[in-house]
Amino acid sequence: MRKKLKWIISLALLVIVLAVYLWPVPQKSFRELADKVEPELTAQFLAFRDEHPPQTIEVDGQPWEYIAFGQGDETILFLHGMTGAADIWWRPMNALSDRYRVVAVTYPPADDLAAMSRGALAVLDQLGVEQTNLVGSSLGGYLAQYLVATHPERVRRAVFANTFPPNEIIAEKNKTIGALLPYLPEWLVIDVLRSSFYGSVYPAAGNSELVLAYMLEQSYGRMSKAQVVGRFHGVVDPFTAPDVAALGIPVLIIEADNDPLVEEALREQLKAAYPDAEVRILHAVGHFPYLNAADDYIALLAEFFSQE
Repeated sequence: MRKKLKWIISLALLVIVLAVYLWPVPQKSFRELADKVEPELTAQFLAFRDEHPPQTIEVDGQPWEYIAFGQGDETILFLHGMTGAADIWWRPMNALSDRYRVVAVTYPPADDLAAMSRGALAVLDQLGVEQTNLVGSSLGGYLAQYLVATHPERVRRAVFANTFPPNEIIAEKNKTIGALLPYLPEWLVIDVLRSSFYGSVYPAAGNSELVLAYMLEQSYGRMSKAQVVGRFHGVVDPFTAPDVAALGIPVLIIEADNDPLVEEALREQLKAAYPDAEVRILHAVGHFPYLNAADDYIALLAEFFSQE
């Protein structure tokens, strides 16, 4: 009887553990989360989604979603950061689409920069784009540097924004969480991410309700743990920074002086890695200025890409 009771208790504990581990991440839409966002902005964003639904191609057995529209002889490829998707770039894409072909991608659970670059380049190949301008933010800015280093023939100009160069700081500071990340339950990984939105991203963006609503939607079903893990691996994937002066590729660095996710030491390392780059510093806009300071951000891009 005791053996049977122990077996029942062990089985019950296993079921409880599995239930806790596999507890699903709750699902919420942008419309549900955007009750404090200006109604006009919400309407514009949802209209963008309706007008430009993502297309999909398969690369390395994974679906890559992308958005592409606009007109002009040149293309701009937008690369988002750890948290986000192609449509996070909706404001710059809309603003620049009358002069450029604009393209943005969403990273699937690609596990390193090489896989991410293959996906991004496959999208360009699908669209018949041989050479592009790059705009990358955070992880996207790191990926943009990698693309310049490994495929300079595909890049006309590049913007490295709210980002960091190849470094040892991020990997060292996140060594423990990086090792644990694959084994943590999905709900916990996403919950920790969501807490960072409230604790640092939102206040640094001037309490932008648009930034908060977009980030929260990512954490309520749009982004998976597998994507978080893959993107983290991309952030710490080492490579040698390209010599953009020798390659003849103009570079613009955009940074925020209060970026909560890219510390000052990394911002200084980025400028040291690209001493010939133009540098523009935005004040008190946080990590996602293309959402909450879009007019200033778009003006910087338009000026840079219009240079001869």
